[in-house]
Amino acid sequence: MRQAGVTRCRMAVPANAFLYLTEHGDVVVQGEPLVTGFALAPQFDEAALIAALRADQAGETTFPEFVRGCWDAGIVWYDVDTAARTCTYYGAGGDSYTENYPTVTLP
Repeated sequence: MRQAGVTRCRMAVPANAFLYLTEHGDVVVQGEPLVTGFALAPQFDEAALIAALRADQAGETTFPEFVRGCWDAGIVWYDVDTAARTCTYYGAGGDSYTENYPTVTLP
């Protein structure tokens, strides 16, 4: 994403909508919403979030399954900072978890 000029990526989890902030203009990508109408936001569950992250990183889930796992873990949005190489996951009550990502060298 960095090489494509993406500086930040924000995901509204229940809406399944991405906002890519780029050097060339901002782009919105709307997926199929996880919820419609009124819904209670699940409670933040860091252990469930980490389990969803590790399953995704191991290639054990599809992206839609990962997003559903985030929602089930109480994540309402997440923010990827490509410069800092972090992704911070936020619950409705202000709880958060930050995952750091190592530098990757492409061939």
